[in-house]
Amino acid sequence: MDEFAPSALPDVFRRWGYLAADLDPLGRLAPLRHPDLDEALRRAGTSKESARLQSIYCGSIGADFMRLPYPERCRFIIERMEGAPPPVDGRRLLRRLAEADLFERFLHARFVGTKRYSLEGAASLIPLLDAVLDAAAERGAEIVLVGMSHRGRLNVMAHVVGVPPSHLFAGFEDLEPRSVMGRGDVRYHLGATGTHRCVSGRDVRVHLVSNASHLEAVDPVVIGRARARQERVATEATGAVTGAPDARARVLPVLLHGDAALAGQGIAAETLNMSEIPGFTVGGTVHVVINNLIGFTTEPRSLHSTRFAADVARRLDVPILHVNGFDPEAAARAGRMALEYRAAFGTDIVVDLIGFRRYGHSEVDDPTTSQPILYRKIDKLPMSWQAYAQRIGAAQKETEALEREINDRLQVELEKGRAMTKPPPLRTLPEYWDGYRGGPYDPALEVDTSVPQETLERIARGITTVPPGFHLHPKVGRGLEQRLEMALGRRPVDFGMAEALAFGSLVLEGTPVRLSGQDSRRGTFNQRHAVLIDTETGGEHFPLAHVGEGQPRFAIYDSPLSEAAPLGFEYGFSRDYPEALVLWEAQFGDFANNAQVIIDQFLVAGEDKWNLLSGLVLLLPHGYEGQGAEHSSARLERYLDLAAEDNIQVCQPSTAAQYFHLLRRQAKRAWRKPLVTLTPKGMLRSPLAASPVAELAAGRFRSVLQDGAIRDASRVLLCSGKIAHELRAERDKRGDARTAVIRLEQLYPFPKRELEEALQAQASDAEIAWVQEEPRNMGALDYVKPHLQGVLGGRDVATVTRAESASPATGSARAHALEQQALIQFALSRPVVARPAE
Repeated sequence: MDEFAPSALPDVFRRWGYLAADLDPLGRLAPLRHPDLDEALRRAGTSKESARLQSIYCGSIGADFMRLPYPERCRFIIERMEGAPPPVDGRRLLRRLAEADLFERFLHARFVGTKRYSLEGAASLIPLLDAVLDAAAERGAEIVLVGMSHRGRLNVMAHVVGVPPSHLFAGFEDLEPRSVMGRGDVRYHLGATGTHRCVSGRDVRVHLVSNASHLEAVDPVVIGRARARQERVATEATGAVTGAPDARARVLPVLLHGDAALAGQGIAAETLNMSEIPGFTVGGTVHVVINNLIGFTTEPRSLHSTRFAADVARRLDVPILHVNGFDPEAAARAGRMALEYRAAFGTDIVVDLIGFRRYGHSEVDDPTTSQPILYRKIDKLPMSWQAYAQRIGAAQKETEALEREINDRLQVELEKGRAMTKPPPLRTLPEYWDGYRGGPYDPALEVDTSVPQETLERIARGITTVPPGFHLHPKVGRGLEQRLEMALGRRPVDFGMAEALAFGSLVLEGTPVRLSGQDSRRGTFNQRHAVLIDTETGGEHFPLAHVGEGQPRFAIYDSPLSEAAPLGFEYGFSRDYPEALVLWEAQFGDFANNAQVIIDQFLVAGEDKWNLLSGLVLLLPHGYEGQGAEHSSARLERYLDLAAEDNIQVCQPSTAAQYFHLLRRQAKRAWRKPLVTLTPKGMLRSPLAASPVAELAAGRFRSVLQDGAIRDASRVLLCSGKIAHELRAERDKRGDARTAVIRLEQLYPFPKRELEEALQAQASDAEIAWVQEEPRNMGALDYVKPHLQGVLGGRDVATVTRAESASPATGSARAHALEQQALIQFALSRPVVARPAE
């Protein structure tokens, strides 16, 4: 047939029109003709319907949505694409573009040769964000959390967050450099808070999250913060009047991505993957790609294997709206559509704003050396606001007056900034941080962490009881029976029960608890069983969620099989829920290697760079037990290398009671610092590491454990973790009464005073040796040895370790056993020579 079925024409345009859309103001992204679209256009000819559909789907917005398996969501996009566009206030839009563009030009002229990562070429981002925030405010939004890297950050601070330009200009003046020597961060990484006034007159609070240079690393942090804020709102709204805005509507996360980073960095894909996973969803994130079709100096063909950088989001069933960044009306329309979609369906949505970069990667970079032809084209383009002024027919007098007004205002702000003598604050912290502090460790902050035995028994009875008719797995049932016996004092408390009692006591006292990690609900080593599964129905029971009436939330989630984004999420959650105990658990300690950027850039440096605190706990299973190179070491040495200025805590509790008190101390103490905890594997159920319940009902965490069995020893073995139990077992087997084993339970901050006290119980001339399972070039040795020599007044400290090695452990279980036996024998032999054990 020569006639093309009219009913098929809309579907073809809806499905493939975005490939032929007019998206790039510089023509780099040439329209791609799909065979179905070409055939439809050939058969339909020049009909009005064909022209209408072509103008809608092949214009300044290319909507990629027909792959969604949800007809109602497709209809939603169709109705907004094919319906009348929302009315546009051209003069307001012109002003917003002019403010964005002229702000950048002002900086370019006043701070020559200074990096600022200009938004020029993508100034339509500002009206796009205006539209998102306007639509969000109409639907009850109160808080908007924004994550972005450096491109356009100062502009967003000034025109979206509401930071006075004078405060930003003062940052360029670098006031009081001595006050931030060795700390602080560059201006385009700093966070900011402010109030955005919407067109409707409503105000929303905007929090621009502090970020690191690793671009997309901030993504999961923002989502974690949003989740925490939403849970706060939901908790505060308990008992509120019917019809109160939903928590997810009241807290909106917005992520601004670079095209090269979104396509190339795995943490962005990890974050997208978490969007609808229980425990991590936030009811949808609005993603905006500031797409310059270039990386640092790299063309798109070397950055991603698909047509669009945003195609990484096609793994999700969400729309992607590609927009020509030189059409600010289309950008604003796409922004509103994105928020409306998020509000309607509670999922992510992506707006791919395609523009260009006026200068190089930064203003001190010369892009003409690598993209000479492109930058000749860019030099000929007017600024966005000038092009839009011409489009709406603004008179020259009007535009000149607008430019003069904006520049005059910026000049006044510059003079205010230069008159400042101290760096002005860019943000204010929420009130819920008022009761917490960071800075140096102060022993006066220590708190009692004991729990009365009758309370422990009450918790134990609660968490070992299942609802009537619940079908419990026989093995799990026997485990619960044993746990009750532990609380009743009939058998020692193991690590799993100590943890459960710590969590249960905290929620009973009003402290929320959140734990996530791969397989953490059951526990990698079958040790936790925080969620019980009905063997007949598959139903779930959370014992720790039912410890007491009116208790706060106990939440535990299995995370995706990744580390960087889940750890970033939990760091973000801890940032907005300081009163909660927030924990992330690695399946094995070395898995945290995959999250090193979060550890380096946020966890250990967040206070130093941004004066932002976190009490996040890392649970890292560690111990040499013949499982090979990849599942032995949590890489303790890395955390000790990163430790400075009391920025983190590094602990290795060797008994169940110590673990119990450590967790409770972390929650109850006002000193908010990340806690890196090396947890056991094989020792989880060992009688050697178990504790009498009385040790949970009294005392507190002790950073050094004295050897209660030996006094006035002639030899003292200092160690940490599992090796202490093995040394003591072999010593007792030998009947050796002259060798003491002292355990450092806390490695950082180093417990100097406590160690001195422990050594006073031993002979003053005792031989001192440090013993560790790890190879000589790993573990705590290089960190602890100078501290030990300081405690001993410069005396030498012998060392017993495995030999230096390129990998943490042998892959042979038999070889491991031989090595471990040799190490223990060497440590207990006399004299101990200061050389590694072979």
